[in-house]
Amino acid sequence: MNFRQFAYRNVVRNRRVYAAFMLASVFSVMVFFLYSMLLFHPSIEGSALQEISILGMGAANIVLYFFTLFFLFYSMRAFLQARTKEFGILLHLGMEKRQLHKLIFTETLLIGTASIGVGTFFGFMFSKFFFMVVKQLVMLPALPLYLSWKPFALTVGAFLSLFIIISLVAPALIRMESIEELIRGDQKANDTYDFSPVRGFIGFALLSLSYIMAAFTSNSIVIGLSFLLPPLATVGTYYFFTDSLPMVFHYFRARKKFFWRHFRLLAFSEGVIRLKENARMFFIVTIVSTMAFLSVGILASLTSFASQYREMNPLGLVYQSFPGNELEQQHIQRLVNELQEHDIDYNYVRFPVQQQVSSYTDYTVSIIKLSNVNRLARTFDYEPLALKRGEALFLPSTPSAFSQLNNRTVNTVLLESGIEIRISGAYPYQIFPAHAIGMNAIILNDYDYELLSLQQLPASVYYAFNIPDWQRTKDIGLTIDRFVNQSYLNGLNEELHFSFDNPGLNYSVLRISFSLLLFAGLLLAIVFLLAAGSFIYFRLYTSLENDQKQFDVLRRMGLTDHELKKIVNRQLIPQFFVPWGVAIMHSSFAFLSLQVIWDALAEISIVRELTIVLVGLTVVQIIYYYLIRWRYLSHIKAPN
Repeated sequence: MNFRQFAYRNVVRNRRVYAAFMLASVFSVMVFFLYSMLLFHPSIEGSALQEISILGMGAANIVLYFFTLFFLFYSMRAFLQARTKEFGILLHLGMEKRQLHKLIFTETLLIGTASIGVGTFFGFMFSKFFFMVVKQLVMLPALPLYLSWKPFALTVGAFLSLFIIISLVAPALIRMESIEELIRGDQKANDTYDFSPVRGFIGFALLSLSYIMAAFTSNSIVIGLSFLLPPLATVGTYYFFTDSLPMVFHYFRARKKFFWRHFRLLAFSEGVIRLKENARMFFIVTIVSTMAFLSVGILASLTSFASQYREMNPLGLVYQSFPGNELEQQHIQRLVNELQEHDIDYNYVRFPVQQQVSSYTDYTVSIIKLSNVNRLARTFDYEPLALKRGEALFLPSTPSAFSQLNNRTVNTVLLESGIEIRISGAYPYQIFPAHAIGMNAIILNDYDYELLSLQQLPASVYYAFNIPDWQRTKDIGLTIDRFVNQSYLNGLNEELHFSFDNPGLNYSVLRISFSLLLFAGLLLAIVFLLAAGSFIYFRLYTSLENDQKQFDVLRRMGLTDHELKKIVNRQLIPQFFVPWGVAIMHSSFAFLSLQVIWDALAEISIVRELTIVLVGLTVVQIIYYYLIRWRYLSHIKAPN
């Protein structure tokens, strides 16, 4: 048997320990390859989708690469420390340190090469399915499978360099103690777990402070808190696992009536030892799980914004013309012709918008005519309203503004015209986009409006197109939209005498972007969760030999299978669900702050989407727990 065969058999012999590590590595390579396949797809070259792919998939690839580097570094360090007994025996038998380093380098490179090969193979196998999903998300006519060297070269090059870095660094991670200490390995005594009460209370205090600040944040401070809270919560989480939890264990161990019960005694005693060994691992699992929750939750909140986009933009097309716009009639006729060519049903109403200064606030008020509003309301099947001479209604700029204005009554004078009006209540239906007419707008009765029109020309003319099948308008007005965008890019926007908004076009871009980002985020989150699960899996199976001996002794003392499951549950549940629970808490309070941001931006609720995310990921964790417990019990019950 030569040296390479010896390294290969070492990897095969430890396959049970390396199983989760290999799974996470293979999945990381596969996801990276799928992202790369979309990045280089010939069908999206030169299109807007390519820009979205570069932004979304490129960023995801970078995050995935550096996270995999951290994951491999941490995992390899843990693997090597768990094999100190084996290394001690090899050194005792005469192996030189140089040869030991070569062995570790060869083993790591073998695992890396296998992961790259298997991950790339499965990535290409699932590429067609991946393209089918992406095609549905971005509504492309076709996204065929293709064969190119670029995705393969990028994936193999990126991960091969990563594994070479880890292979070179890995030998330095071994604690070169005396051979006797290496051979003793995990058999070193595990006595009581030392902890600092001060750090324990600091951990509780930092987490409590982070949660309170996140729960009671406001629009004015939420951006600043987004930079302050993550470091506070991270430090608090570390102290929570290293000192706060041991302090709680110590409190319960001191209560003999609670502690001195046969199952509790065994479970708590073993739990203290596991906590001593795995505090840092629990901290890393919590942070990684929180990253997974937040990545999916934030992207899910974007889809919530897209799903409520129609409520915020009830009109199909919006065109606003200002004085001096010579293209007004030409643009409106073009929009009408394009709608008719595409056989799209529409209704449009022309709104001359007057402006006057209100004596009540000394601010300029935008004014529209009630009969025009009723014409538009009928196209939405809303009941028309009536106003007498001298009466007006507030036109709320947002849904939340309606509740604030509906119960208000204001008596004011329009200063330029001298017309006295009484503004009582707010218009009850949302038929305009937010801030469409203006932040300070009213609906005036027809008689008083006509008096205004006789005295002055309108400040602008607003064309409101109500289009029931509004998503079909993504190809309407593209020439006008490009002209507006080009004017902004060239800095000529001040010379524009009109504005144009196409919610159908905007929604198609948002839907494609958010759906693609959510899909990328889901795959990234799965990598995070697999990595987090692999840490726990590894710790379980590296201590499996000692656990088998302990439970074998207990079985000889009369422990039944039912009692064995009870003890295993009490040992495994904290390891799986305490980090998970802390991650859920972190994410929930982070989402409270995110809701504040969305309230300020668009007044939408993201509770439903985030609840689905958290419940769905929790179900996945429960399934994963029962799968690992089943395998763990089968090994525990197996004869030594």
